Amino acid sequence: MTSETSKSYFVDDPRFPFCKGCGHTNVLRRLNEALVALQLSPEQVVLVTDIGCIGLADGLFKEIHTVHTTHGRSTAFATGIALADSVLAENKLKTIVLIGDGGAMIGLQHLVHAAMLNVDVTVLICNNFVYGMTGGQGSSLTPECFVTSTTPRGNIVPPVDMCEILKNSNATFVARALATDQNLPYLLQNAICFEGFAAVEILELCTEYAVQQNELTGKKLGDIAARHGWKLGMVKESEKRETFAKRFRAISEPTVGPKSLSEKQLPARERRFFLKKPVSIVLAGSAGEKVQSAAGVLCQAAVDSGLHITQKNDNPVTQGSGFSLSEIWLSPNEIHFTGIESPDFIIITSEDGLREMHSQRTMEKLSSGSLVYIDESLQESGVSSRYPFRKKFGGSRSALGALVLLAIQHDLVDKSVLQDVLKSKFGDEGSQLFKAAEELAKAAKETADASSG
Repeated sequence: MTSETSKSYFVDDPRFPFCKGCGHTNVLRRLNEALVALQLSPEQVVLVTDIGCIGLADGLFKEIHTVHTTHGRSTAFATGIALADSVLAENKLKTIVLIGDGGAMIGLQHLVHAAMLNVDVTVLICNNFVYGMTGGQGSSLTPECFVTSTTPRGNIVPPVDMCEILKNSNATFVARALATDQNLPYLLQNAICFEGFAAVEILELCTEYAVQQNELTGKKLGDIAARHGWKLGMVKESEKRETFAKRFRAISEPTVGPKSLSEKQLPARERRFFLKKPVSIVLAGSAGEKVQSAAGVLCQAAVDSGLHITQKNDNPVTQGSGFSLSEIWLSPNEIHFTGIESPDFIIITSEDGLREMHSQRTMEKLSSGSLVYIDESLQESGVSSRYPFRKKFGGSRSALGALVLLAIQHDLVDKSVLQDVLKSKFGDEGSQLFKAAEELAKAAKETADASSG
């Protein structure tokens, strides 16, 4: 709860960017009223928006968290946020999705899966029956006989009943309302407070495309619902299903905490690491050469050493060709920003990786303290740290070998833990790889000492 009563969660003097009479304005006003009534602390509210007109809502709210996502994927992002909060954190967030009828159908599987999981997310489906952002085309929720830019003689395809789909996907809270309903704020309050998946389909007006061609008014929205047999109000409400988080914790209680690949989790008092500040690593190589799984091995060793980690992967759509990339943070403290603006270390093991580093202009973002580790076969000027990664470890293990070398040289993780993880993952091959990396580190140190001497 906030220390002082919040009168509004909007920015001061909000200017709604929608067309005159658009239902989105009304929906957002009612959502704000619901939040004011609930008096949720702003830092406990996450608003996840979709592409489309409704996505413009982000800038209207002052202090709550907002996440703007790709088209149709807002429910998937929200599900991840809610699961992370409920399983790994304090389970205090209220995650709300704003999505249009177009985004809802494009992301239908995400909606269905969130309902199946019964994750604690509230989804508001703003259904104005058309694709308002792209020209008023018909959607899968367009009523029969409805005139749109793609159905100029009237829609002849029966629309989907979204509430029935979610109801039959084991959703625990499903409702439908008109944007003009006086009790909409109260309905939204109930949906947000509900522990589990909650979806509210809100029928509204697109004044730019739907109203003029269909002689549509707010009062006639109810007629459309009645004609198609769409129930208004509560469609389903059931508190009998436990949320995914509760069920997950129930089966995980005997083994709470991160589990080592070797299943030899070190007691907290014995964990040790030498990092005093966060370290960022960019690992770049070729697809199919296990770059991302190599980063995962280092991250597992870091977790088992008592560190906080993040790993972000990138690769082309082709998956098995081109570059493969991992961005890693290792930190003794919690990590609040996962982007890497100027990496502490860059490891490049192949020509594909080198090209991608230049394509992303990463090489231009290096600070004076950044170190670049590169395979000796690559032609790149201004790099002193060259190693025979591919010759020493082979193509499929060059990224892993390079990371192990880096960890040894800079005490990134507990070495005994790293050995354990390598042994459990790769058996004798893992032990041999660690030994080879140690030999490489020793040879590099001797060469450096000789040069300085």
